[in-house]
Amino acid sequence: MRQSIIKSAKALWKSAPIILGTILLVSLISSIIPKSFYISVFSKNIILDSFVGSMVGSISMGTPIASYIFGGEMLVQGISLIAVTSFLVAWVTVGIIQLPAESIILGKKFAIIRNVSAFILAIVVAVITVLILGVI
Repeated sequence: MRQSIIKSAKALWKSAPIILGTILLVSLISSIIPKSFYISVFSKNIILDSFVGSMVGSISMGTPIASYIFGGEMLVQGISLIAVTSFLVAWVTVGIIQLPAESIILGKKFAIIRNVSAFILAIVVAVITVLILGVI
């Protein structure tokens, strides 16, 4: 047990600069991109909105707690539910910004497969959500 704790602590210490750098980069990107950008990106096309929502969400990245507020504001601005859903799922699950750090810590192949599958699933979840709610 003691060896496991020591090994885990060393691994955390080794990855701390990478994690800190990623957090700082995410904060910088989030403050640079204005909220009005997101509103101007979406059209009313279901397929295009879900794809664009996943793309923008993948690049932006954010926390799950902030997504509730952000998603609500996007809906109030008239953005479609499918765009908001795909954006928020990708925003929380896909991390293009953190890909280099994730590749170093978890391995390049795993990080790429995880991000690609999360991107695709963000679109699938958005479509299923909107179909279940009958909003289309």
